[in-house]
Amino acid sequence: MSEQKPTIVLVHGAFAESASWNSVIARLHEHGVTAVAAANPLRSLSGDAAYVRDVVASVGGPVILVGHSYGGMVITEAAADNDAVVGLVYVAAFVPDTGQSAFELSTSAPGSTLGEALAAYPVATGGNEFAIRQDVFAHQFAADAPADVAALMAATQRPVTEAALSEPLPTAHPAWKSIPSWHVFGDADLNIPVAVHRAGAERAASRGTTEVAGASHAISVSQPDAVAASIAEAAKAYVASLAPAATA
Repeated sequence: MSEQKPTIVLVHGAFAESASWNSVIARLHEHGVTAVAAANPLRSLSGDAAYVRDVVASVGGPVILVGHSYGGMVITEAAADNDAVVGLVYVAAFVPDTGQSAFELSTSAPGSTLGEALAAYPVATGGNEFAIRQDVFAHQFAADAPADVAALMAATQRPVTEAALSEPLPTAHPAWKSIPSWHVFGDADLNIPVAVHRAGAERAASRGTTEVAGASHAISVSQPDAVAASIAEAAKAYVASLAPAATA
């Protein structure tokens, strides 16, 4: 039944923007799955999560939240104690516990080279925001994407504030503790070490983990089939969970 199908809400992370989901959305639409990409403000974890909660509320039905990178922080907070969210998909994303920040998680295992790739700029509201330098963006963020695509991503990246990356997860009930989750990531991620991804999937008792050999941090762009497959798996699991009630 069509009303049983969840809507997929995709949340990009730092140094990306909504169009980074285009190829994933196209694949989901081919299979009749409704998907929308939220414009993550990247200003503060609490504020970003509040915005995503508004997006979820606007859907008016069950939602699977999908987060990339820092977006994993945001969906973990936005889905906490939120009955509308029926599944989570972490795409090369942080899986935080209460009180953990993106900065803390990114350094919880060796391997990230993001720090030396960043440029910092002051913002009028106080503090700094970060962007990845244009000359290293392709290597750092999207090494397995076509060069022309990586160049466009570098030019359209959305900076993130230092405050957002350093804010600890506020909720006492991280969503992955009560909502089933799926995880997909690459083993050549230079932003978030693969060991952090593996630990996050294990922590969340992942229902399905896909590790893509050679995939960069920009896995939604370079490996959209793998990402769409993980999302589809989450959607099918939700629909299947309704079957007993529907036939009772």
